Formats: sequence, structure tokens, C-alpha cells
Amino acid sequence: MDGLKQVRIGEVADDILEQIPKGAFLTVKAQDKLNTMTIGWGTFGRMWNKPVFMVMVRYSRYTYELIEKADTFTVSVPLNGKFKEALAFCGSKSGRDHDKFKECNLTAKPGQKVDTPVIEGCDIHVECRILYKQPLDPEKLPEEIIDMSYKNGDFHVLYYGEILGVYVEEQ
Repeated sequence: MDGLKQVRIGEVADDILEQIPKGAFLTVKAQDKLNTMTIGWGTFGRMWNKPVFMVMVRYSRYTYELIEKADTFTVSVPLNGKFKEALAFCGSKSGRDHDKFKECNLTAKPGQKVDTPVIEGCDIHVECRILYKQPLDPEKLPEEIIDMSYKNGDFHVLYYGEILGVYVEEQ
């Protein structure tokens, strides 16, 4: 990809952690279907001697249908208020009903190390290969978390992705 510089996750960790609650794009491609959604939760660290980014997707989401058939995902992180309207749209509309790329003027750019594209114009891109997935077990969650986040019973599946590449868009 033109204008990208590869970095280590630690070099951009603070920026990612600060932006995630404001929104980032989780993009998934399965066969010929492509979707992106806004995530506000996620984390990264080290597991199985690999750098890992963990994202959560609810069963009800269209992205869940795709990620279950995918081997990879990307996280594109816009900083400084960029893509605010697109993040709001992609967090409230379903890819079943909307072409989010078209409706939000988002450009999918090929990933460097994965088949899943990233979103052009975002400041940071993380490319991941799915290593492990785990449905949340409601019986092991504290009641206050269920009351706060899962009153409707729409739980998440956790996807652990090995970080294969981290890139920043050069200005």
C-alpha cells in the first residue's frame, strides 16, 4: 500500500487504546462479501508467544456471519475525529441492508499480509489472522456486566487474531 509505514504494535498502542472507545473499523471479508462495523471494545497483548488483537462480535451482527467464514480481519483506526460520521453509521446500520463502503464513501485498500482490506485514510491499520474464537459464557460473567451489556441476551464471540502487520499512514 502506498504511503504506509510498518511499525510495531507498541509504537501505536496508546493511540489505539485511546481511540477504541470512540470507534474503530473492524473489517471482514468472506468469499466475495465484505463488511465493516464500528467496534468500541477490543484489546491486544501477547498470547501463545504471539502478538494478538482480540475483537468482540455479537451473534446478531452481519459481521458475525462473515467472520465465522473468514480466516482474517483488519482493524482500521482513524484518529483526531476523522471518519466520525462513518463510524456512527457503521455502528448503527447493518451490512445486511447497507453497502457501508458506498454509503460512507469508504475505500477498501488491499491488506499487505491478509486478504481482508483496510480502510484507506485511517491512521493505523492492524492486520490479523484468526487464531482462536470463544463464545462468552453468560454463567461466568458478573451480573452487573450482564445487566449493563447483555440485557437482551445478545452476547459476543471473542476473536483472537495474531497480529501479522501494523501500519501507519504517512502524511
